[in-house]
Amino acid sequence: MPAPQPTVPAPRSAAPPFPGTVPHPAMPHPAMPHPAMPVPAVPPIPVAAPAARRRGRVVAAAVCLVLGVGLLGGAAAGSWLSGESGGADARGGYTAAREMWHSTPVDTLFPPTITGGGAGPGGADRVWTRVGVAPDAGCAGALDPLLLKVLQPVGCARLLRATYTDATSTAVTTVGLVFTEADADAMAALRTRFSDESLGDRDDLMPRPYAVKGTPAARFGDKQRASWTVRVLTDAPVVVYSVTGFADARTVTAPQPADRALDEGATDAPVEAGLTYDAKGIADRVERALRKTAATGTKKPS
Repeated sequence: MPAPQPTVPAPRSAAPPFPGTVPHPAMPHPAMPHPAMPVPAVPPIPVAAPAARRRGRVVAAAVCLVLGVGLLGGAAAGSWLSGESGGADARGGYTAAREMWHSTPVDTLFPPTITGGGAGPGGADRVWTRVGVAPDAGCAGALDPLLLKVLQPVGCARLLRATYTDATSTAVTTVGLVFTEADADAMAALRTRFSDESLGDRDDLMPRPYAVKGTPAARFGDKQRASWTVRVLTDAPVVVYSVTGFADARTVTAPQPADRALDEGATDAPVEAGLTYDAKGIADRVERALRKTAATGTKKPS
């Protein structure tokens, strides 16, 4: 496994790398112009007596210094999270996030146990246990051909996947991270398309599961898919997805998109069984871990 890029300090976790990981060179991306951040206007200081005026100037200078440091720090920390497409910090954050697939321990992106406080039906707590991690790979064969075609404009640099089971071992969920080759504009365009065309609700664009032999997910196949979600991030070159099914290998004839089903209060079997909650809850927490790790990795040492 290659050493981390200079701008991305190696994570502190001692967890093992992704199985099957091989070195992968970083892909250059053109610099993109970005307008300078406007400086907030400072209100005029009222006229005062000479001594008071001098004291006022000292206080005002100190306040301006604090505000200036705060604005600069906030801009640096927020550039990755805001998805801005220009500036050295934004470009650096995108590059750092793109390299996370081979520079971040598996347990950081896919924790052995995920706790979902209030993530189940009726606000019940959920706990999911990882049963297997797939070797990092390309997207061909791991994604449905139609979904692969939709993602073609942003490319696929690498795909990471892991499968979890719930506390009762009756539901299984595969969560995936597609690290793309795109810049911020291309990711924004793809996200807009997903939204405008409701691509996340189409069951012919469901992600494929990752079955793990010798576990409750051993028979988790395409026909067992019951609920799913696909998120196109704009603050990182990553597509996050999850797909959930029953561990007993029953066939599901009417799978439900997790986000829409929960928003509309559907009562279909996947919802009643909590599978839509599993799909959404696991994707939410893996996405948060990705953002947190990338944001931490792009901070410059003081």
